[in-house]
Amino acid sequence: MNLVAALMEPAAYDEPTAAVKLIQTHISWVFITDHSAYKVKKPVDLEFLNFTTLRRRHHYLHEELILNRRLCPDIYLEVLPITLHHDQVRLGGQGHPVEYALKMVRLPQERMMDEVADRGELRPEHLDRIIERLAPFYAQAATGPRINKFGEPAVIAYNHEENFSRTADLVGELLSKELFEQIRAFARNFLRDHRALFLQRIREGRIRDCHGDLHLKNICLADGVYIFDCIEFNHRFRYGDVAADVDFLAMDLDFHGFKDLSRYFMERLAQASGDPELLKMLDFYKCYRAYVRGKIAAFSARDQELAPEVRAQARQTARAYFLLAGEYAEAGARWAA
Repeated sequence: MNLVAALMEPAAYDEPTAAVKLIQTHISWVFITDHSAYKVKKPVDLEFLNFTTLRRRHHYLHEELILNRRLCPDIYLEVLPITLHHDQVRLGGQGHPVEYALKMVRLPQERMMDEVADRGELRPEHLDRIIERLAPFYAQAATGPRINKFGEPAVIAYNHEENFSRTADLVGELLSKELFEQIRAFARNFLRDHRALFLQRIREGRIRDCHGDLHLKNICLADGVYIFDCIEFNHRFRYGDVAADVDFLAMDLDFHGFKDLSRYFMERLAQASGDPELLKMLDFYKCYRAYVRGKIAAFSARDQELAPEVRAQARQTARAYFLLAGEYAEAGARWAA
């Protein structure tokens, strides 16, 4: 059975739909109908996540449902079984589940933040609305000893070193040896020289159960502000300093050419959160986030399931993110000096 092909058929869905559109990443397939979106996890093991069994995929879809309801309670609806009955694949049908899907309300694509930005329509007022959602979210997000350990310098260093080890084979292909070493040296030096600042962040309660994947494509500026698709598969990527979370969006604004709006966002959020130290972490965490995006784009560039032109674009994107990480490393090193 070709599950993807079966789910491209409108007859597989209980709701009427004229067509089904497929969007895929290196870890998921998302099937878009006229009114809904259905996410199915790929059976992959990428070391930092493991979706290789049906039980694991079912579990993490439930995690995704619960965690994303924190910011999008009206968008994330339910986890449905995908069944095969009389050779017919159905969402929520009768019979033994062969897979599971997370059902969500379809958000208007033209109101996604990246598309609003690409049209030149992004304004400070949009960022004010995002801050109005994020500031109370972080204030109410879970914290405590179990989560605080993810703000410890040793854990942060581990996250960085894992990135460097997993991307070492990209040197010479998607980034130069000099750039790789510059970024790595900056991360190591900042952690060593500003250890007291990281420990202060823990004492002040700045380590929280965050979103983990806060970038333009995961925000919809429609009738409300919808911040969706948080990290559910690895606590280490979601637990951390609020600064690390919001610097992802600040970095993405920079990447899209909105440096003034990026700075506006961070300054206003620091004020709204009563967290002036947030700005001291800017280059460090933006460098980290840009490097992670480069790594993810590199994974897509090597995904043979993707079309050649998509992989070629992913290579260009990876190179651009690595170069941006280098810019932050250079700026951060000057500030630290």
